[in-house]
Amino acid sequence: MRTALGGLIAGLICGATIVFLGLGSEAGSAQQGGAAAIPRTASGKPDLNGLWQALNTANYDIQAHAARPAMAMRPGPVVPLPAKEVLALGAVGSVPSGVGVVVGDDLPYLPEALEQKKKNQDNWLTLDPEIKCYLPGVPRATYMPFPFQIFQSESAFFMAYEYASAVRNVYLKDPGPPPVDSWMGQSWGRWEGDTFVVESNGFNDQTWFDRSGNFHSEQLTVVERYTMTDRDHIQYEATITDPKVFSRAWTMRMPLYRHVNANARLGQFKCVEFVEELMFGRYRKTLAQ
Repeated sequence: MRTALGGLIAGLICGATIVFLGLGSEAGSAQQGGAAAIPRTASGKPDLNGLWQALNTANYDIQAHAARPAMAMRPGPVVPLPAKEVLALGAVGSVPSGVGVVVGDDLPYLPEALEQKKKNQDNWLTLDPEIKCYLPGVPRATYMPFPFQIFQSESAFFMAYEYASAVRNVYLKDPGPPPVDSWMGQSWGRWEGDTFVVESNGFNDQTWFDRSGNFHSEQLTVVERYTMTDRDHIQYEATITDPKVFSRAWTMRMPLYRHVNANARLGQFKCVEFVEELMFGRYRKTLAQ
């Protein structure tokens, strides 16, 4: 009896070992298959060409946040109008919750900069550059609720964003110091293995990271890392350095998703006409009664 039972147990252990090894082999094959499924250029580099989009709430707030009214300091989401009236927006004007994209969920603001951030947040509707259709800057252009398209060849790398027709030409050799500060800065990229690394500087101080008032100065530098994890996903990282605003460098991380529908294409969101009233309505002539 004991011999038979011992043989049964040994058989079960042996069978379980075979199954476990088989599963391990399948997992390894799946991982290898995932790497093999990454599209590559003629030179063997990952092919990032395509239409991509972040699916998160970072444009509202890059840190973890609960659902809240758009104007957190008020009892409800309202938009002040020139005539000192208010327009109730209900759920449409509220902020959805999000887990955040900042690694460690900590923004190391210097004391004076933190006070400015709070002022920005309290006056978001009049100060956020997005409200006025200004170019979004980097890295905010990546995670706004609009897709962007990457055009990659052996000799060029270019990004076109749906929002405000923003564009970035990524030099493939370091062009030296930027000649002038600008909204989207100056970018140059290089390959580190299968990761495309983009360094950007030469920014002005007029863009924000989100609608919650997180901001930077003209000393901002951004190092982005684009790593394909499979055919339709990119692991995106952006490391922020700005000694005028932050006490140390910090990083945000998120996946980017490929648009795979058959008719996927980059649309147009030329928002200038949407903000004309906001920007210039006070200059409108009033007809005599």
